[in-house]
Amino acid sequence: MLTVETSLKEAMTSIEGSVAAALVDYTSGMALGTLGGSKDLDLTVAAAGNTDVIRAKVRTMEMLGLKDDIEDVLITLGSQYHLLRLIRGRGGNGLFLYLILDKGRANLAMARHQLRRIEAELEL
Repeated sequence: MLTVETSLKEAMTSIEGSVAAALVDYTSGMALGTLGGSKDLDLTVAAAGNTDVIRAKVRTMEMLGLKDDIEDVLITLGSQYHLLRLIRGRGGNGLFLYLILDKGRANLAMARHQLRRIEAELEL
């Protein structure tokens, strides 16, 4: 089992093209842990902003009566992928892993696979 800090380090080192990672509570918008980023990328602001994306998708699914789970949400920018992976079970309700990838260096399929593995090993 991985702690929050270890999980974020694992994401940054094992996922090719990782730029930043965070564990976010989408009920409050607070980042519970962050790693990476830059002076041009305030990860706490980005994490808080992406809580609105998750909330909107959850609301939409409820309005449509969809009885399914969100695995992840992908936002594709010109030079980056922003991957939001919802945490399931084990007290992870209301949390998501947020990973920013350099689009030119990342393998999106492998990143999703690795993030799924990290989520499964995360101890909350």
